[in-house]
Amino acid sequence: QDNDLDSRLSALKREDICCFIYTSGTGGVPKGVMLTHGSILCNMQGAYKLLLEIDLATEIFLSFLPLSHSYEHTAGQFLPISIGGQIYYAESVEKLVDNMAEVRPTIMTAVPRLYEAIHQKILRGLKTAKPMQRRLFDLTLELGRKRYEHPGSLSLREKLLDRVCDLTVRRKVKARFGGRLKAFVSGGAALNYEIGIFFLALGIRLLQGYGQTECSPVITCNRPKRIRIDTVGPVFDGLTVKIAEDGEILVKSDKVMKEYYNDPEATKEAFTDGWYHTGDIGEILPSGDLRITDRKKDLIKTAGGKYVAPQRLESFLKLCPYITNVLIHGDQKKYIVALLTVDRYALEKLAKEKNFAFKDWNDLVKSSFVNDIIRKAVSDANTHLASYESIKKYLILPQEFTVEAGELTPSLKVKRKVLDQKFSAEIESLY
Repeated sequence: QDNDLDSRLSALKREDICCFIYTSGTGGVPKGVMLTHGSILCNMQGAYKLLLEIDLATEIFLSFLPLSHSYEHTAGQFLPISIGGQIYYAESVEKLVDNMAEVRPTIMTAVPRLYEAIHQKILRGLKTAKPMQRRLFDLTLELGRKRYEHPGSLSLREKLLDRVCDLTVRRKVKARFGGRLKAFVSGGAALNYEIGIFFLALGIRLLQGYGQTECSPVITCNRPKRIRIDTVGPVFDGLTVKIAEDGEILVKSDKVMKEYYNDPEATKEAFTDGWYHTGDIGEILPSGDLRITDRKKDLIKTAGGKYVAPQRLESFLKLCPYITNVLIHGDQKKYIVALLTVDRYALEKLAKEKNFAFKDWNDLVKSSFVNDIIRKAVSDANTHLASYESIKKYLILPQEFTVEAGELTPSLKVKRKVLDQKFSAEIESLY
């Protein structure tokens, strides 16, 4: 934190520094990514400057992701140590919200799946709330959204109501997260805009970032005092980003990896004139913020020649509080289909509350009760989609996708190639 940090970091020679080796290549052949100490220190320097905007003090981090993941290793371990912070480790996903109330973190870095799960838990809790409480909550979301999307547009009456919402709703939400949270940080995958708006409207600062293991890993992040939740924010200090002719995001910097371990061919393919190919599609807005549209290799091309971005479809479906994960399929097919996993605990609880009789989980997951809920969720998602990208058929799987089964990455993204192969029969049955 001393004033000479910039000069000391700039003096580091990449070739004089030992390397960290991480594994990358999600969905394909794993590759060893060789990063220098200098690269990671420079990345932490960018993060440190960002945190200065939220009155940096003795920060308390609650760690959730595995430390084998470069995002958590840097943002959840090295960064807290470098600023003299405290790190607590969550017991499990199920106990995460309870752990937040115990630890009372000031900063927490996680992946979109966590924020989706919290969003779903809050919405399910509202179903048993009193009518007045639900109306106040809905009003809080309405006014918070308007304040964010149309700054300065609240009337005097709305400002007074918004203050009431601060005292009755937002204060309780903040207390549930420990009461001293300065910021959630989302990275590792795309954050749905509606999820981001949900937290911002509730008075919870949520910063969306973007990065890759090969870039040490953070490339961009929203600024705490200028959040554009539909983007991943401006570029970190020390990096240069441009958009290729085909829309791919390219990065150049000393923070980018030295090479893929023992793989000169893959290293050569990853760079063009010093520019690293991220494999992501995006655009740089006039404000300087970067917007990601999809993963280049994940784009689906239908039999009709139309390109479909699966992450976009998945994000709409996961707005349903009972859908936990989605696999979109349709490459070279006439229409798009989806495999869905659902929240067993929440659905069993709901069925009992509604007095719907069922023998066991297999019986319930095939029932009209569950299918009616999911059918509505698919219908709602399709209202946001063009005809060629709308979901024509779907299948509800009785089991969740898991990291242990190799179906999800450590940052909880679906492994498309693995799942396409594992559930090939189920997918074909939808055609």
